Amino acid sequence: MITSVLVANRGEIACRIFRTCRELGIATVAVYSDADATALHVREADAAVRLPGAAPADTYLRGELIVKAALAAGADAVHPGYGFLSENAEFARAVAAAGLVWIGPPPSSIEAMASKTRAKELMGGAPLDPAALTEADLPVLVKAAAGGGGRGMRIVRSLASLAGELAAARSEAASAFGDGEVFLEPYVENGRHVEVQILADAHGTVWALGTRDCSLQRRHQKVIEEAPAPGLSPELTETLYAMAVRAARATDYRGAGTVEFLVVGDQAHFLEMNTRLQVEHPVTEAVFGVDLVEMQLRVAEGAALPAEPPGARGHAVEARLYAEDPGSGWTPQTGVLHALDVPGGAPGLRVDSGYAGGDSIGVHYDPMIAKVIAWAPTRDHAVRRLADALRRARVHGPVTNRALLVRSLEHPDFTSARLDTGFYERHLDALTAPADGERHAAIAAALADAAARPGAWRNLPSQPQVKAYGEHEIRYRPTRGGGFELVDDPGVRAVDAGPYRVRLEIDGVVRPFDVTDHGDGHVHIDSPTGAHALAVRPRFTDPQDRAEPGSLLAPMPGTVVRIGDGLAEGAKVTQGQPLVWLEAMKMEHRILSPASGILTALHAVPGRQVEVGALLAVVQEEDTAS
Repeated sequence: MITSVLVANRGEIACRIFRTCRELGIATVAVYSDADATALHVREADAAVRLPGAAPADTYLRGELIVKAALAAGADAVHPGYGFLSENAEFARAVAAAGLVWIGPPPSSIEAMASKTRAKELMGGAPLDPAALTEADLPVLVKAAAGGGGRGMRIVRSLASLAGELAAARSEAASAFGDGEVFLEPYVENGRHVEVQILADAHGTVWALGTRDCSLQRRHQKVIEEAPAPGLSPELTETLYAMAVRAARATDYRGAGTVEFLVVGDQAHFLEMNTRLQVEHPVTEAVFGVDLVEMQLRVAEGAALPAEPPGARGHAVEARLYAEDPGSGWTPQTGVLHALDVPGGAPGLRVDSGYAGGDSIGVHYDPMIAKVIAWAPTRDHAVRRLADALRRARVHGPVTNRALLVRSLEHPDFTSARLDTGFYERHLDALTAPADGERHAAIAAALADAAARPGAWRNLPSQPQVKAYGEHEIRYRPTRGGGFELVDDPGVRAVDAGPYRVRLEIDGVVRPFDVTDHGDGHVHIDSPTGAHALAVRPRFTDPQDRAEPGSLLAPMPGTVVRIGDGLAEGAKVTQGQPLVWLEAMKMEHRILSPASGILTALHAVPGRQVEVGALLAVVQEEDTAS
C-alpha cells in the first residue's frame, strides 16, 4: 500500500493531488523551487523539499533531485502531475529503480506514446519531412515531441519562416520539457479538438471514460473544455472510443491517459496520446462521478478496475483563469494576487487553484491561476452556471482573462455548440472590447474614496471634486446630509456611498458596487453585472514617465533569450522585424520593430532578466533618421 506520495510538480495540480491523498489518508510531500518557497502547494503539503534555483531546467526538470527528495522525505511513491517530467520515460525508470512506486503508465508506454512522432507511427501516420516541404504543403504545425500545453508549437504559413519557427519551437520545448525535439504535421484550419479519457489497469481492463471538447484555444493552449463533446454522432463517438482503446492496448497502458483527435465533420484524425493526467480532467470526473487521481493511485497499487466504467450523467464545463491580457496579445501578467474568491462551494461548482489571496504570480511558470468547473444536468445549465460564477468572482491583482471567459461562454457560437479551434481568431476583437458599465464603476470608485476621506472635502460647495480612474474623470459635489451629487452624469444618482460599497441608481434601477483599493495603483470594483479594475490616475502626468519615441519596452517581466542575428547599434531594421526574444512563463515572446529605421540603442542582453517597462531598444524612424 502507498503511504506517502511526492508530487513531482507544483501549483494547482500538486494541490489537486494532495486533496485526494488527504481523503485517502496518504501523506504528501512537495518539492519547490526558490521562486515557489511560499507557494500554496508547499503550504498544503505534509513535508516539502527544496530544489535550489528558479528556472524549470534547474528545478522541476531535474529528475535526479526529485528522486533524492522523495527518498529523503520518506515517500514511497511519486506522482508526476502534468507537464515537466510527467511524460519522461527515463524519469519513470529512475523512480522505479529507487524502489519507489511510479503513479503512471509503464516507461515503455510513455516511450511509445509520449513522443508524438513515434505515436503517429504506431497509429499508422508519420510526421512531415521539413526538407521535402513545398508551398503546397502549407500551412503546417510545428509541435514539441515530448510535451504539450501549447509549448513548442508554431504555425508555419510560408517556407521563408520555417527555419525561424523551428528554432523558436525547439528552444521553447527544451525549456519546458528538457527535450528540444520537434516535428511537423499538416495544420487543419478550424477543426474541432476532441479527446477521449482512458483508464487502464494491469489486468487487461481499459475504460473509455467519455469525450471532451477542447476546441477553444489560444496559442494552442486550451481555455475552455467540456464533457461530453457536444454534437458528436453515436457512430463517431464509438469510433473515437475504439481508436482510444486500441492505442491503450497497443502500448500495454496502465493508469490515466488521454487520446486526442482533430475532428472535421464526421472524420476523426489521430493527433497524439498524452500519457498523463490532463489539466481538464475535472470535467470527466464531474460527469462520471469518479476521482481520477484516486483511480491512478488504486491502479498503481495493483487494484483491478470493474469490467465496465460508470455511466455518464449531465454535463460539465471548465474555464481556465489565466493571469494574462487577451487584448494585448495574451501577454502574461505578474504581481500580487490580492484576492481570489470564486463561489466554488456552491452546488455544482468546483475550483482547483494553486494560488490564494496574497500570493504572488511570478515569471517562471505557467500563468494559470485556477480552473473553475461547473456541472449541471444539461449543457445550457452548466454553461450558465459557470458564466455566473466567473462574473461574480472577486479576482484582484494582475490583469486576467476573466472577462474573456464570461463573454466566450455567452457567445452565440459557444452556446449553440458551434465549436472549432478558430473561435478566438474570429471573435477576439469583440470578446476583448471595452466592457460596458466601466463609467459607472469609475463613479462608484470615486464616491467610495470620497466617503473614506470626508475630511478631505473642500469647504467650497460650488466647486466640484474631481477623481480620475482609467479613462474616466468623475466630478461630484458633497451634499448636505453626507451624500453626493454627480455633475456630468445626469442619468445616475448616488443612493448611498460608503468606503467599500456604493449603490447607484442608473436609469431608474439601483445597482450595488463593492469597491476595494489594495494600494497598488488600481481600484477593483465588483458588481453582479461584472468586474472592473481601473488605474488610479493622477490629475497631471509626470514628464519622467514619457518614453522616447521609438522605444521598445518590455511588455512583461522575463528573461532575454536572444537578440536578432547581426543586430547592433546603428543597424538598419524594418517594420515588424523581430529584434528581441523574451521568455516569460515558459513561453517565448517576440519584440518587433515598430517602424523601419535605425537601431539607435540596444540594451537587451541574452540571459539578462528584465522588469516590465524596461527599455530594450530604440528605433529611430527612417524619415527622422536622416
